[in-house]
Amino acid sequence: MSVPIDSYGRAAAAYTRAARGAVAAETAVESERSFAEMVKDVVDDAITSGVNSENASVGAVGQGTDLNHVVTAVAEAEATLQTVLAVRERIIEAYKDILRMPI
Repeated sequence: MSVPIDSYGRAAAAYTRAARGAVAAETAVESERSFAEMVKDVVDDAITSGVNSENASVGAVGQGTDLNHVVTAVAEAEATLQTVLAVRERIIEAYKDILRMPI
């Protein structure tokens, strides 16, 4: 059984849309979502990816799960974590820029 790498794809696509400023072009339903909801969804995806990776690793040790499944799950968790960290750094830099603005 293979693990679909859709959460990384969604995270990368969302980051690309945000970087290009295409978030405003989304449908009306998605544009009504708050920033906090978007962040919560990304964090939930990252947590799910980490849990899947841990379960695959435990399964490989205890039950002899396919090694490809383990490697795929760990790679997905790593890519998701890197995306979350990149977004966090951009948010911190934006906050610092706002603090430096003259009043």
